[in-house]
Amino acid sequence: MIDPNLKKEFLALLRSTERDGVEDVIDELQELGFFDAPASASFHLNYDGGLVEHSLNVCRVALGIREQMVAMNKGMAEYIPEDSVKIAALLHDVCKADIYKKVTKKKKDKFGMIQTKQGFKLDYTNFPLGHGEKSVIVLLRAGLAMSDFEIMAIRWHMSAWDLPFQSADIKENLNKARDICPLCAVIQTADTLATNILERKNVDDDDDFLWVD
Repeated sequence: MIDPNLKKEFLALLRSTERDGVEDVIDELQELGFFDAPASASFHLNYDGGLVEHSLNVCRVALGIREQMVAMNKGMAEYIPEDSVKIAALLHDVCKADIYKKVTKKKKDKFGMIQTKQGFKLDYTNFPLGHGEKSVIVLLRAGLAMSDFEIMAIRWHMSAWDLPFQSADIKENLNKARDICPLCAVIQTADTLATNILERKNVDDDDDFLWVD
């Protein structure tokens, strides 16, 4: 069951930025099904509402990282604005809002008996335009005012995992973004920590099954 408090917290954090276009973005998220979507098809938070939960986790971690960076170097407050952290962290995975379709999966237990389970499959039909770049385009089209650093942080939040065909040109763009945009490192790190630590998938009975088509 989707926790309505997660959506409420997400909206409160996003609106606290008082950014131009934020209400239009919220309308777009509603239309895309962002608040009902999972964070993944088979891995972390792969259930209804998982995407908004993941986005909040990344935001909480990112704000914690910013707080520590500013405590160590007061000058970081200027280079990593709090509202920018919220924008980039909460909206980095908008690209996922419309790609998960509910399906019934079959699995075979150790006795050879077929079991069924509700799950998700990936379907990029709606807007096949990549990952970070898709999030940026969706947000800009919705009318959100974003800084260059926020755009870079969202575009490159997957770091080197999102280098299409190992393009030399794209690699140079990623490296330059890292050099000039501290927010990139904050969002990349927060996303990694949230996904691989906070949302680490528990071992459950599914390990006793073999998935079948």
